Amino acid sequence: MEKLRLHQAQLLIKEAGKSKTTGEKFKAPKEGNIDVKLFGEILDELIEAEEFIYSSRPSHKLNENNANLFCGKILNVRNKIDSMLANFGVIEKESIEEEIKKLSEGLLILTSKGNFRKMISKFGVDAQQILVAGVPLEVEDMKIINPKIPEAALGAISKKIEHIKNDISRKMNSLSLEKILVIIESDKASELLGKRAEEIYNANVVTLDNLKDLTPEEFKDIITKI
Repeated sequence: MEKLRLHQAQLLIKEAGKSKTTGEKFKAPKEGNIDVKLFGEILDELIEAEEFIYSSRPSHKLNENNANLFCGKILNVRNKIDSMLANFGVIEKESIEEEIKKLSEGLLILTSKGNFRKMISKFGVDAQQILVAGVPLEVEDMKIINPKIPEAALGAISKKIEHIKNDISRKMNSLSLEKILVIIESDKASELLGKRAEEIYNANVVTLDNLKDLTPEEFKDIITKI
């Protein structure tokens, strides 16, 4: 039985490698170690996806919202399976930058400092999808950040806020972006930015102690869950 299963697996890989629908070719597996944690994540995703089979009985038809959720689970499984196959040399492993570029498609990233923008861009995100907000999204928040700010200064800040909001709308429309991620450090100004973005745009907010310590792998994990 074990030899039969092995033969079937080898045939499957061989036939998949002949596929004309993709440019990817599968290679013979090499010696390697199973990523047990990743394998567990694949099973968890499949179990969650399986719930849609039961909830959609008897027709198994999914509305648009549930179709998005179901396909999201399946795509996560696919990406993780690709990673596992790459560990055994069956497929070529993408660079982390290429993975992040694909995962960040459709995502607008809002942050509070210019140096964060440069760092995230180096991870693989298109620079056009990253926006730096040096001011809060509501002028009242400026008074919380600096209670002593002169009233005369609020007019100029109000114009900057309007400019940021216009930039957000423009980028979402022109680049066909669907979601907003606010990635910030845990200081008062940044947290207010995240809070308002969540209220106004239903943004996903991630707050870190020190953004400079963020690695590409950690960033990939963040955007995978959005």
